[in-house]
Amino acid sequence: MKIMTAELLLEIGTEEIPAGYLENGLRELKRLAGVCLKENRIDVAGDLQVYGTPRRLVLMGRGVSKKQQNLTLEVTGPPKKVAYDESGNPTRAAIGFAKKQGVSVGELQTIETPKGEYLYVKQEIPGKPTLEVLAESLPGIIGEIPWPKSMRWGEVGFPFVRPVHWILCLFDDCVVPFKAAGVESNSTTFGHRFMGPEETVVSNIADYQKVLENGFVILDPLKRQRVVEKVALEAAASVGGVPADDPELVQTVANLTEYPTAVCGGFEKGFLELPDAVLITAMREHQKYFAVYDEKGSLMPNFVAVNNTRTRDESVVCRGHERVLRARLSDADFFLKEDRKRPLLDRLEDLKQVIYQAQLGTSFAKVMRVETLAEYIAEQVLPSQVDRVKLAARLAKCDLVTHMVIEFPSLQGAVGKAYAALEGYDEDICSGIHEHYLPLKAGGALPQSKIGAVVGIADRLDTISGCFAVGLEPTGKADPFALRRHALAIIRMVEDTGWDLSFKELVGKALSLLAGDIEFDFDATFARVLDFIRERYKNMMLRSNYGSDLVEASICGEFDRVLSLRPKMEQLKEFTLSSDEFTPLALTFKRVNNIIKKQTRVFEVNRDLFREDAEKQLWETYQALKDDVDGCIEKSAFLDALGLMTKLRTPVDQLFDEVEILTGDDALRENRVGLLQMISKFVLAVADFSKFSI
Repeated sequence: MKIMTAELLLEIGTEEIPAGYLENGLRELKRLAGVCLKENRIDVAGDLQVYGTPRRLVLMGRGVSKKQQNLTLEVTGPPKKVAYDESGNPTRAAIGFAKKQGVSVGELQTIETPKGEYLYVKQEIPGKPTLEVLAESLPGIIGEIPWPKSMRWGEVGFPFVRPVHWILCLFDDCVVPFKAAGVESNSTTFGHRFMGPEETVVSNIADYQKVLENGFVILDPLKRQRVVEKVALEAAASVGGVPADDPELVQTVANLTEYPTAVCGGFEKGFLELPDAVLITAMREHQKYFAVYDEKGSLMPNFVAVNNTRTRDESVVCRGHERVLRARLSDADFFLKEDRKRPLLDRLEDLKQVIYQAQLGTSFAKVMRVETLAEYIAEQVLPSQVDRVKLAARLAKCDLVTHMVIEFPSLQGAVGKAYAALEGYDEDICSGIHEHYLPLKAGGALPQSKIGAVVGIADRLDTISGCFAVGLEPTGKADPFALRRHALAIIRMVEDTGWDLSFKELVGKALSLLAGDIEFDFDATFARVLDFIRERYKNMMLRSNYGSDLVEASICGEFDRVLSLRPKMEQLKEFTLSSDEFTPLALTFKRVNNIIKKQTRVFEVNRDLFREDAEKQLWETYQALKDDVDGCIEKSAFLDALGLMTKLRTPVDQLFDEVEILTGDDALRENRVGLLQMISKFVLAVADFSKFSI
């Protein structure tokens, strides 16, 4: 039977939605609608589509079934022997079951189960029209869209990101009748607020798209982004420049407009004496302007502003933008002059008045810990630059108390770098001040300067250790101090630099410095921090397309030096794919693990207690291999180590075949278990074969 389908169109018209909310709001609208249709057994031939502008959220579905699929219910009731008495008359159990299922007692059937005969009802429930389901479900879908912040307005108790002004909802060319946020759904929409504000009736998706196009609304966010790029290029070209390559700003501006146009304005050349980062931030962060560069890559005294309307007189619009930006740049120029009255390092004392975290003290105390920890790291990886690392660590947070960063918080680090350069510090120290904040986000650019990497690792280790020490660990729902991102950043920097650092030593040092400022359970915190970093490494490897069993097998031992773990995984993967010994070796050591995993003690091995040849043979094989395997591991030649370990398989198998491990003699049993524990620890230095599914 041919399934009848129709189009679904939903538009929620609102006051201006914040640019940063739009993408996730659309994504959630699509997800919620998809879940609703699936749960209600409504098929969709294609994928649901979502579009949006600052004033509207739109959902489109083509090939949506006009009717729910029928539902077959099969319900088992009480046992037959309980449902009928000796005369075959229905008991209260049968009558109650029939009533609950909405059928007569005569319609009850029986079904044979392993436990005997039971009453049984099979019902075919016809599907409802999709129009009815949508009318019931859409108000809930609209209300369930999660927003960072929601509003309530007037007497409407319906929370939403912004007040709702209209709701257009059509299915099969008919209005889906419902009410949400105090608004009744209908078949009308509106164009651009200023250039096409007329209310217009639409009948289907194609008609709707045409109405918006004529009403100066570019509905598709991706298309608006392409328009923003085009008009920004054209505007900058009018002064012989090019706009900043800034995809994030392009997306933001596109989400602020329904019909993007652009103008190119200018400012006094004297403002070019401000650090580039300050100029760009003043334009980008506050005004959403694009900086303009010349052919040499230098900033020009110009900017591109994207507007939401076509302008009648560009000169008037430009003057308005220029007036606003001039005030911003004048403030920045004033802050620069005020800040430069004091050397950057003099501001270190000011950090004593800044609370880093209530339980962890001041920012000054944090800087002191970071400086000492950075010195500790530098002594291992940059011994000739220890003093420079310490200086960079001391300067790294000094810009937090400058007028410039207080006004432009996103410039922390960049202002410190610029001020340090103006004061004549070496370039690598200046770069270290800025780059110790990198990466700024997951997968972001890493520090290019080694000083920046050392200070960055130290800073993040102190943050993680401090938060764990005072119970501010991430939960499944929240990570307010971005500790997961910090841990991944540390791992990435260690791998990127190739520094063979011990995480045990680093965490231990960070916690020992912290212990001088606050009280906490050192051992418990040490274990939790190390395990936390280990889990972040594990997740990073899983996202790098390593199989979960391979990752688990490779990081099974003590988590310490990550530099060798990726080569270990690669070589272990090669061993699992190419060696005929992999499966039998894995099975052998699974047997070993099954014996020792229930042991609560580690037993010493006494050769004098060996009674069987198999015990002696395994001991001698282990002794013969030990030094060679340790040498391979030290050189990260894990494949060679695995090849040597295969020689253990036969003597281990012989031990199981010829010797009673769990004998009644306590001394012999403990000695034999200790022998297997020793072999297991030896093998775990490379891999935990019990993690493989064989």
